[in-house]
Amino acid sequence: MEVLSYFFDLFIHLDKHLHEIIRDYGLWTYLILFLIIFCETGLVVTPILPGDSLLFAAGTFSALGALDPGFLFLLLAVAAVLGDTVNYWIGHFVGPRVFHQEQVRFLKKEYLLRTHEFYERHGGKTIIIARFIPIIRTFAPFVAGVGSMSYGRFIVYNLAGGILWIGLFVMGGFFFGNIPLVRKNFSLVIVAIVLLSVMPGVIEFLRQRAQKKNQRFEVEN
Repeated sequence: MEVLSYFFDLFIHLDKHLHEIIRDYGLWTYLILFLIIFCETGLVVTPILPGDSLLFAAGTFSALGALDPGFLFLLLAVAAVLGDTVNYWIGHFVGPRVFHQEQVRFLKKEYLLRTHEFYERHGGKTIIIARFIPIIRTFAPFVAGVGSMSYGRFIVYNLAGGILWIGLFVMGGFFFGNIPLVRKNFSLVIVAIVLLSVMPGVIEFLRQRAQKKNQRFEVEN
């Protein structure tokens, strides 16, 4: 319960926490941000780490001069691409065994199977689309590694998706995060970003449920 409370506070008051990190750790902040983005995209056991909202907040602080926007973009783009690459190779080597186990320690198999269905439906462009969907973002490169996607094809989607994702949210924070209305309601903006981020996943989930109901109805009739 305390862990959930911590993450809730982290998401809602991301501006305060990031301000404290920058104040207390200075240049080490870049390494901390790098590791968070790398772990969120590179390790299937850490999908709950902040992604979109953290990037927006980091962009906001870069506009204030606390962080260098160019270096921030470059560093986090590398973290995102490297994270997906590591995740791909983990999936390539250990993924097949994971799919055949009923219970997987430290891994929510439901998320894995849902991402697999998403990947089967959308193909290679899933790697780009998934960048903007929490949880799916963490599992997509793993599933690509398990599947038949060649690394040469994967890295093209990985680079495109990583650069687009980092650029959109960091630059979004840089240009819009310090608008007075946004600054005064920063917590609400972060909540809105989180909700908008999960909406595609929710819509996809509801669409699947409706599709399954229709299929059962057709079979019964």
